[in-house]
Amino acid sequence: MKLLHHSIDHDRSIRWIIFLLLLTCYSYFLPRWADWGQNARLDLALAMVDEQTFSIDNYYQNTGDYAYFEGHYYLDKAPGPSFLAAPVYAIIRPILKLPIVQNVMMKIGESGAFKSTLSETGTGILANKVYFMIVLYIVTFLLCSIPSAWLGVMIYDQLSMFSLSHGWRFALVAIYGLATPAFPYSGVFYSHQMCAFLLFTAFRLIHRMGQTRIQKGLVLLAGLLLGWSVISEYSTSLIAGAIFLYFISQKPFRSKVVWLIAGGLIPGLLLAGFNWSVYHTILPVGYKYSINYEALHSVGIISISTPSLNALWGITFGNYRGLFFVAPILFLGLFGYWTWWKSKQYRAIWWLSIWSVGSFFLFNGSSVMWQGGFSVGPRYLIPMLPFLMLSLSALTAHWKSQIWYRILFFISAIWSFAVVWVETIGGQSFPDWRLNPLFTYSIPNLALGDIARNLGMAMGLQGWTSIIPLLLFVGCLFFLFLVIKRKIPIEPKQVS
Repeated sequence: MKLLHHSIDHDRSIRWIIFLLLLTCYSYFLPRWADWGQNARLDLALAMVDEQTFSIDNYYQNTGDYAYFEGHYYLDKAPGPSFLAAPVYAIIRPILKLPIVQNVMMKIGESGAFKSTLSETGTGILANKVYFMIVLYIVTFLLCSIPSAWLGVMIYDQLSMFSLSHGWRFALVAIYGLATPAFPYSGVFYSHQMCAFLLFTAFRLIHRMGQTRIQKGLVLLAGLLLGWSVISEYSTSLIAGAIFLYFISQKPFRSKVVWLIAGGLIPGLLLAGFNWSVYHTILPVGYKYSINYEALHSVGIISISTPSLNALWGITFGNYRGLFFVAPILFLGLFGYWTWWKSKQYRAIWWLSIWSVGSFFLFNGSSVMWQGGFSVGPRYLIPMLPFLMLSLSALTAHWKSQIWYRILFFISAIWSFAVVWVETIGGQSFPDWRLNPLFTYSIPNLALGDIARNLGMAMGLQGWTSIIPLLLFVGCLFFLFLVIKRKIPIEPKQVS
């Protein structure tokens, strides 16, 4: 009994370390300026609060991701993130308008460290740009960074299904959070990592209820999370639908399916109302009226055609946007499906995981816009990464005692961490359109000391020295984890 109590205490401490580790890394680097995807989503939130309208007529100049319909400009993307950002902005807006806060913002913006990161051909530090940056940072912190850090904790808990030790689960979560494209997109106001959190949280709720007690409120919440993911990134309906099937495949849940559907309908009705108000239809047709990339959006169904070998190679092994080039540790996860299947454990989750991964590869490989613009790896694949980590964990649980696997695991993890961080912090934007961006964009920027804007610069630090506070804090957290781990006498078999 005493051993179990200590194990629970250690798990609780490790969860806090994971949360603080990921949250610190995610929030240390600021959301990129002049990023169309982020700006467009925040523009809608600003318009809703400042002007009580869905039109972004007074904001669209900072982005190229907009639709033009009946004489007005609108967001052309799924509006889910903007709907969440609007109440956050409404709360912080009066505070940011205070004179003392305005003065502090300008002092930060005028610091030499920040000015050194600006383009010589840009407009410099303007009051409205600093204000927009602060709002963007707060919204990103609350809606992306905190949920993504908590996602790491949930993955840590879920991995106990494979009876992995505390150390291995911590390592796998650290790899997911810091050595895959989940890292850069947990610190920017995009929909992909937000959807990863929404989808996996819904799955986690359902899985846990299957082991304890089914509660209508939690089923309703799971449906709400799935629905919000769909109205935030339409492609996630592939995974949301699979989680729905996973739900009804469990016999005890079937009588509660109406609550899951009811939860999903809430965001669906919000989306329908938005589209009706803007485009006079309940269908999501924003991309149909996009000004830029009109030719690409006209291909197939909103740029989605049939899978192409060029796209499939590009999002997997290509050095331009390849997932397994950027994070080869994830490639091992594909082999985990065979090991997992042979173990005959959690077959329903196996099907959910392999569908989530396979369907997203095929979907992204069917898009003529598979590159994803300025990006670290293939950003459209990010929502399925937590489910791929389950397979990687199954493989690790089976082979972790073999020295050859540990060497392969370590080498691929180090490469993944190095490439992801270099492409994330090398320069003031994510890798652009140039080929082989690791060597033609990110490394050259780092060699020049061009480090992405971060909180260290708010302290007056520049270049490489600006990340010293982050390294010190992260080092302390890793040391604390090692201390806690040494206090675990015998790691008991975990239960999920």
